[in-house]
Amino acid sequence: MVRQLPKAAAAFFVAGAALFVGVKAFAQDAAGWPKQTVKVIVNFAPGGSADNSMRPYAERLSKSLGQQFVLEHRGGASGAIGLEAVMKAAPDGYTFGITPALSMVILPHLRKTPYDPLKDLKPVTMLTAGSLLFAVHPSLPGNSVEEVVAHLKANPGKFSWGTAGVGSMGHIFAEMFKRAADVNILHVPYRGGGESLADFLAGVVQLHADPNTFPHVASGKVKLLAIADRERHPDYPNVPLISEKYPAIDLFGWFGVFAPAGTPDAIVNKLAAEMTKIAKEDKEMADILRKVALRPTAGPPDALATQMKNDFERYGKIIREAGIKAE
Repeated sequence: MVRQLPKAAAAFFVAGAALFVGVKAFAQDAAGWPKQTVKVIVNFAPGGSADNSMRPYAERLSKSLGQQFVLEHRGGASGAIGLEAVMKAAPDGYTFGITPALSMVILPHLRKTPYDPLKDLKPVTMLTAGSLLFAVHPSLPGNSVEEVVAHLKANPGKFSWGTAGVGSMGHIFAEMFKRAADVNILHVPYRGGGESLADFLAGVVQLHADPNTFPHVASGKVKLLAIADRERHPDYPNVPLISEKYPAIDLFGWFGVFAPAGTPDAIVNKLAAEMTKIAKEDKEMADILRKVALRPTAGPPDALATQMKNDFERYGKIIREAGIKAE
């Protein structure tokens, strides 16, 4: 005699079987992924540090994974436009986004964003970390932080600081510097670091912090007077950290890859693992990134998730205490 399972037990086994099939399907999808071109949305204009961070990885991923990784730039609104596009994309492993920390941990404290950074986007990897620069145009007198500050104090409101946009790390740096040094300078936001760099090199704005400034230091087109990072830059060991002059200015800039919420863990983990391998083994890429004040830091998704959560709370406090507002 064949005994029938109670309805609840039968339903449990059916659900369990369906879950097993689903997990197996995801694993198979990851094993065969990618099967077509992968799009990476860069949420700032070309030529900025987000672009510089992802481009060398994309070239190497295209070779190692056998499908093209294509960058698509969607700048504007301090990165919110690009991240909204990532959020709305199908969570199938064929659309990802690259963003600086600002769009995830700073911008949401300044204004309402179309995405919830802690819910709508899935962390993949923190692919690079960047040194923010206290760089000035040669037309601005002074060859040290102290000398420049003295000149700014003597000429209040006459000089400007160009950044990648409202809420960018450069913007936070500028506001913290203004308060720490007690100087009156104008913040000029652009649509991205590439545009702000062009005007900085032309002398339209006189101060700039984006890592993409770095290649122009050796040529003398800009004066590098300090760096905002955890350690001094190996190419310029005599250039001080800005925190050595003003301890309150403690900044750490990173760039992360995110996926639409719902993207299978197996695919996210596979991409993170491949990028981590590239970061650790490809010395040529490390040299390329160092020239634009970046370093490869790719690791597991949970490392990015933890960094993002901690920074979200930290920068929220900084913004509230400094009274920084969206312009």
